[in-house]
Amino acid sequence: MDYKEAIEWLFGTQQFGIKLGLEGPRNLLKQFLAFPKHGVQVAHVAGTNGKGSVCAIMDRCARSCGKRTALFTSPHLIDYRERMRVSGEMISEERCAELLTEARELCARLEVHPTFFEITLAVAMRWFREMECELIILETGMGGRLDATTAVPADVCVITPIGLDHTQWLGDTLALVATEKAGIFLEGVPAFSSPQEDEARQVLEKEANQKRTPLSFIDQPLEGYGIALPGKHQKWNAALALAALHALRLALNYESVAEGLAKVKWPGRFERITSGEFEIILDGAHNPHAAKVLRETWIDEIGAGKGTLIFGAVESKDIAGILAELRGLNQRMIFCKVGTTRGLPTADLIKSLPSNEQTDAECYDTFTEALAAARNYKQIILVAGSLFLVGEARAVLFDKTFLASVQ
Repeated sequence: MDYKEAIEWLFGTQQFGIKLGLEGPRNLLKQFLAFPKHGVQVAHVAGTNGKGSVCAIMDRCARSCGKRTALFTSPHLIDYRERMRVSGEMISEERCAELLTEARELCARLEVHPTFFEITLAVAMRWFREMECELIILETGMGGRLDATTAVPADVCVITPIGLDHTQWLGDTLALVATEKAGIFLEGVPAFSSPQEDEARQVLEKEANQKRTPLSFIDQPLEGYGIALPGKHQKWNAALALAALHALRLALNYESVAEGLAKVKWPGRFERITSGEFEIILDGAHNPHAAKVLRETWIDEIGAGKGTLIFGAVESKDIAGILAELRGLNQRMIFCKVGTTRGLPTADLIKSLPSNEQTDAECYDTFTEALAAARNYKQIILVAGSLFLVGEARAVLFDKTFLASVQ
């Protein structure tokens, strides 16, 4: 298969849905020769919010001290290959197609067909092995205990702030979600966590105690360094990332850390883009906790009551909770449908507003129409509510083809 054919096949595997469990991924990684070589370090990152930022910080700082790194994240924003990078570079289309072709042949022989996410993990891990990476940084797809990434043995485990998200899979209380996240803990393997709400912290402590996992909580943000990612919360993310790197005994010093933090990039998280005469800020903010952090960062960086918000979301999200944090943050709000099969119609979105505000909402069927309307106001524009919407926005702004996935 060429790259286009390979991607079409892979995205077709989304029909198999989401399957939580480790037996399938372990077998696939084994059959695909995709487990890390002996001596390769693995950092496993779980949590509700901030996983991507922590992974990006770990990756960039490790590279600054000379490590050959591998980074596995999800979802992608525009290009599928964003999910796997070696020392900051995406896999080539040619090699990606070759590995997907090989994976397709293997999947056809397996009794249970692997999922989109499991195949993606296997392809990434095989490529990381070929590229002789020294440190692999894995972001969980969802949860932790039964996430495919947990099939890969880790040398350090990291838990970012825990909140309610994916409740149909992970549970509807902080304790239940924390139990799933703590499922990445391993006996004797150091684990580090962001500060957590009491309910979540207690669960993490109990799970760590049972598994004999040495668990430490970050108790202060990182100060004394400039961080290229906006927001006070990134100081906490940086402190967490560096604690994990220190546990791996990387040769970090002030210069390497300063360079890494100054150069780290993570698209779609308060990402500032100049488009013509307008500044546009993109931020996923796909759950209430993330929306609260966005609100705080916007007020610090821009100021409350300024600009126009373009909001779109997908099904199964706490729309009312997200909008409760974002209402009043901007001068006006525009709703649009996210261009994926899970995108919610604007009629469903505005139901989450108070009844007296629903008639004032501007609604458009596409992001392109919403963006054109927002430009008319000649103010800064904020795009938020879903990483899929952020991906669609980046595709429009950079004249790329938007290729959305559901996993």
